[in-house]
Amino acid sequence: MEQWQKDLINMMETVADQVEQFFLGMNDMVDAFFEITEEITEQVQNTVTTEIDQFLEELAEPILEIYWELEDIVEELHPDFPYAEEATPEKNAVCMGCVHYHGQVYGGNLLVCGMHPYGWDDEHCPDKEVG
Repeated sequence: MEQWQKDLINMMETVADQVEQFFLGMNDMVDAFFEITEEITEQVQNTVTTEIDQFLEELAEPILEIYWELEDIVEELHPDFPYAEEATPEKNAVCMGCVHYHGQVYGGNLLVCGMHPYGWDDEHCPDKEVG
């Protein structure tokens, strides 16, 4: 093999090595770029989420306070306004945990459930279903 052929082969091997090194370097740069963009995206997302949460909390808090105050006022002004009453061991014990228990007071009268509007006196209600 002549010298010019050897030089050509060496030059082609050198070029191939340089191209391979170039693409390896590009691969590392692309990986680093994606890592940076992922970090930036995560930081932006966390910041935006936090700010939106704070904004919604600041917006909702006064409205909820007004609602709770109005609820108290309505209960004080209108005793006939329907309100909930839970079943307790002292009152309607058999109804505790029953899916049919309604437990709303209308005009001072408790509606226990649709089957037994005034409740069940025995320990074993035939219509009790625990949910």
